[in-house]
Amino acid sequence: MYTATLDSPIEYLKGVGPARAELLKKELGIFLYKQLLDYYPFRYIDRTRFYKINTLNSELPLVQIVGRITGKETIGDKHKKRIVAKFTDETGTIELVWFQSLKWVEENVMRGKVYIAFGKPVLFNGVFSISHPDLESYPRPNTATGNLTLQPIYNSTEKLKKRFLDSKGIQKLQSAIIEQHLREIYETVPAYILDKYRLVSKRDALLNIHFPESAESLQNAQRRLKFEELFFLQLHMLHSKQMRILKFRGSLFSTVGNNVNTFYNEILPFELTEAQKRVIKEIRIDTQRGVQMNRLVQGDVGSGKTVVALMSMLLANDNGFQACMMAPTEILARQHHASLVDLLGDKLVKVAILTGSTSKKQRVTLHEQLEAGEIDILVGTHALIEDKVQFKNLGLVVIDEQHRFGVEQRSKLWKKNAVPPHILVMTATPIPRTLAMTLYGDLDVSMIDELPKGRKAIVTRHLFEGQRVRMFGFMREEIKKGRQVYVVYPLIKESEKLDLLHLEAGIEQLSYQFPLPEYQISIVHGQMKNADKQFEMQKFVEGRSQIMVATTVIEVGVNVPNASIMIIENAERFGLSQ
Repeated sequence: MYTATLDSPIEYLKGVGPARAELLKKELGIFLYKQLLDYYPFRYIDRTRFYKINTLNSELPLVQIVGRITGKETIGDKHKKRIVAKFTDETGTIELVWFQSLKWVEENVMRGKVYIAFGKPVLFNGVFSISHPDLESYPRPNTATGNLTLQPIYNSTEKLKKRFLDSKGIQKLQSAIIEQHLREIYETVPAYILDKYRLVSKRDALLNIHFPESAESLQNAQRRLKFEELFFLQLHMLHSKQMRILKFRGSLFSTVGNNVNTFYNEILPFELTEAQKRVIKEIRIDTQRGVQMNRLVQGDVGSGKTVVALMSMLLANDNGFQACMMAPTEILARQHHASLVDLLGDKLVKVAILTGSTSKKQRVTLHEQLEAGEIDILVGTHALIEDKVQFKNLGLVVIDEQHRFGVEQRSKLWKKNAVPPHILVMTATPIPRTLAMTLYGDLDVSMIDELPKGRKAIVTRHLFEGQRVRMFGFMREEIKKGRQVYVVYPLIKESEKLDLLHLEAGIEQLSYQFPLPEYQISIVHGQMKNADKQFEMQKFVEGRSQIMVATTVIEVGVNVPNASIMIIENAERFGLSQ
């Protein structure tokens, strides 16, 4: 005789069978008993309150009433056939109506018996009715799992419902597993952690997530299961990090040489902030340990991440290695290249750029120089990960706005050297430290949490449509001071599905408010040719236009210090990283 366990295939559970098992696998991805046990309710209905019939109104969502079936009749025929029962308490009578499962209702819903009816009351022709109510015997048996005060509601699908695996059907299956296999649920978290954080046992948590004894029991179960999920995610991240440290040795950057010292003492036109110095020191320590560095540098726009990256790349050059910097868009790659050249001039090291628009002739020359070690720092886009791009000795990879790249794209750069290069990723997205640890647990996190001296604080304001005229006035004041403005829209054209202000309408509106020739507007969006985008952006960079109207194509776009305002239309349509 087969003895089922929590690892048993779901078809062996009483009430499932082969046909329902196939549906559970296809619709919910549930193959084993334990996977069904991990399929939690998405909400709960409070079954503690009972209503009297004379207090009902059609505004109430779901109600439960204790009453007696005083009459029952079948009305209509064929597809219009239904059963209507009179349900009465001491204050009045309502109708209970069934259009389906009529045979079951005929055989099991008894005249004269007292039930608890649960459902949505609807008023029709002056009489309240509940269609397809949940009926339970009254009083509820104390031993019945699931007939508790907080009723679990599970997500289901149309295909499952046709097989009677709606929320109620799934609840019955959960009840069967818990009754038969509760003792097989073993603890997964050490006792000292349970004690330290006052967590309930795994067994109690699973019992009360499906069939909570009280609101407090449900809260404790949810807290325990959430803790466990994050706890094991962290362990997995730490394990991955430890395996990476053991598996990937890293190049030693043991020397702070001429490039770093000359740049810092003679070329750097401003003083580094304490935050920048701290992060550079952390990178310096990482590159001396003999294991691959994998560090995330987070800092607001303007906090000086590029200078930190440059000094890290110069450190690599001082130790005989090449470095590269990858950006998600050509615009940003060119911006970084221009910044590095502006800071270094033609001194110390050779900086080159490789993007999708680099000509074939330029590529051939660049590939040869790169393999010969004549290029010290290469800036580029996804073009850097192409197989043809080979370095003589790549020691450091800097990735800007790293969330825009996939894991496979990033890992291709690792394979550009016999010893995997050190990895430095940068982001301006404000990530809380706890979230950074969760999302990037295999990365060490550095924060540039200080702006350079003289930088004004960024002010964010939420304006309503009625304040648009005031906003236009503020734009005019800033433009009169010689400043520039970004205006970002979520859409290019009008959408039938989304009621949002779009770029084309915005241009018309702005052209009316800011007429030629006094005001010039640059327009950039994803449907434009690269050359046209480049022309429009360059016009804005050089100050020949005062307003840049764009979609998210400039998300990691143009660095124009002279721009003092960014207006984001329908800001709720944009994600945190955008």
